[in-house]
Amino acid sequence: MADKPDKPTRRERLGESGKADKVGLHNLTSAPGSHRNRKRLGRGPGSGTGKTSGKGHKGIKARSGHHGPGGGKPQFEGGQMPLTRRIPKRGFTNIFRVVNQVVSLDDLARLPKGAEVTEETLTEAGLIRKGKGPAKLLSNGDAAKGVTVRGIKMSAGARQKIEAAGGRVEN
Repeated sequence: MADKPDKPTRRERLGESGKADKVGLHNLTSAPGSHRNRKRLGRGPGSGTGKTSGKGHKGIKARSGHHGPGGGKPQFEGGQMPLTRRIPKRGFTNIFRVVNQVVSLDDLARLPKGAEVTEETLTEAGLIRKGKGPAKLLSNGDAAKGVTVRGIKMSAGARQKIEAAGGRVEN
């Protein structure tokens, strides 16, 4: 061992100084052995996973979508009639359904004094969200005095309370 001339170290060959570089995106590498090449299936007999791609011959585990990584087919119950087909079906989903954003009369106290109640002012006050459907006033609580409501749906009870408190309702 002592007869051999000293071999340069890796660091000396690469010309690195003894000082470590600052870690950054430009010099990050994955740890050795952390990345494996993907298993290329069905690429000939020399690959080891050709022809049947490592699934053997026939049987349920050779079929697409069954078993293996990720589990079986969703809702497959081993040939038993699936739950989604066993239970009765009723009704339909109305695609034109409109869901209103509910605002109670108590919430109007959060608006500045004398402000008009419109969809824009309700959005700015954080009482409704934009693009989530129209607002609707319900008569929960007491109406603020002298409030003007413009262009908002409301229940009959809310309309009566607003007008009784000296407010106006405009459409």
